[in-house]
Amino acid sequence: MNLVELSQRIKQRRLELGLSLEEVAAAAGQTRSWLSKVENFRITPSLPALARVAEALRSPLSVLLEGLDAKPQIVLTKKKDRRAIQRDPQNSNITYHSLTSGRASRRMSPFALDIPAGGGRSISRPHEGEEFLIVTKGKVTLEYGKETFDLDEGDTLYFDADTPHRLHNPHKKPAQVMCVFLEK
Repeated sequence: MNLVELSQRIKQRRLELGLSLEEVAAAAGQTRSWLSKVENFRITPSLPALARVAEALRSPLSVLLEGLDAKPQIVLTKKKDRRAIQRDPQNSNITYHSLTSGRASRRMSPFALDIPAGGGRSISRPHEGEEFLIVTKGKVTLEYGKETFDLDEGDTLYFDADTPHRLHNPHKKPAQVMCVFLEK
């Protein structure tokens, strides 16, 4: 099951119903923080917890899970169909643009990131898997453990994401980065 697609469906359904994180979390017997992490694809809910979230969203669990195991051989995503995602908005002002849809069962999730001048992630965090970055416009800095990498346009990094890291733009011009999350 693809965590990114599932998290987007949960958040989209919550917003369609005009419900707050607190309302859905309380109805599902969870905390706001837990639901926020689910919606920001930081954690994968257990099946019983997911069933309670679906109930809180007045949606059958089967609708949330529908097609998540679909694996078409090729998928085209038009630029106009990209979805903008705020991931962990309390700690980051990076806008993630999902570059794929329609193939929920995948091992990699590519995103185009818009990082405003002076913006980015405020705290370092680890996550499962691996990550690949290429700076497509501007300059950014990646803090990885105790190391710091200053990246210019065209520079790339490939790293294990289980080490705390943060991407930010300490410069006066906005930056763009293509990021690919690889699941283990």
